[in-house]
Amino acid sequence: MSKTLVAYFSASGVTARAAKEIADAVGADLYEIAPAQLYTAADLDWTDKKSRSTVEMNDPGCRPEIAGTVGDMDRYDTVFVGFPVWWYVEPRIVDTFLESYDFTGKTMIPFATSGGSGIGGAQKSMKEHCPGAVWKEGRLVNSGAAAWAKQAVEG
Repeated sequence: MSKTLVAYFSASGVTARAAKEIADAVGADLYEIAPAQLYTAADLDWTDKKSRSTVEMNDPGCRPEIAGTVGDMDRYDTVFVGFPVWWYVEPRIVDTFLESYDFTGKTMIPFATSGGSGIGGAQKSMKEHCPGAVWKEGRLVNSGAAAWAKQAVEG
């Protein structure tokens, strides 16, 4: 039987709730992609051109540091990667995560939460970071995360 990981970044708790729902539904381990330096409310103010999130997202090469690591990534065959959509793609800290491990041959399933943006731009970007992975179609999981996750793993 394959071993599954749900890795997620959540700035406000919305993606964390979806990640926990997915992990429970598919019997997966859970890993938070936590920033070494936590985001404050001011950091997340996307209307401020000098806020941390805006500065990071305007720099495609930015790779915020992650607080911890996944122990023995090799044991996982399937990795769900969750995040809020920022500027139509995944936050740069998710890129840090994707570039920190070798996902070659692993099944990768993105999921996102968003107030209005789709996941298409993020899926394209993530595939570019991990071209050796086997990517399944992702989904916005503002609701129905458990049922979708079961289908994604089985099909």
